[in-house]
Amino acid sequence: MDKLITRKEAAARLRISVTTLDAARTEGLITYIQYVENGCVYFTDSAIQEYMARCTHRAKTKEPMQTYRKPRAARR
Repeated sequence: MDKLITRKEAAARLRISVTTLDAARTEGLITYIQYVENGCVYFTDSAIQEYMARCTHRAKTKEPMQTYRKPRAARR
């Protein structure tokens, strides 16, 4: 079984605030463990890795410009 991580530790690992982590939890973006309703919330290493993978985006390639000049404004 994975080691349980507190909210504060999980936020530090993700380099986000506890408030942002709580928002991600309530939106269903990260899985968590809570034994008792309104009790302490814990996370696992696998849940943190899964969240980081979900939030990682590929860089978009930059399309080359056809010309080096800016297009002229339309004359009236």
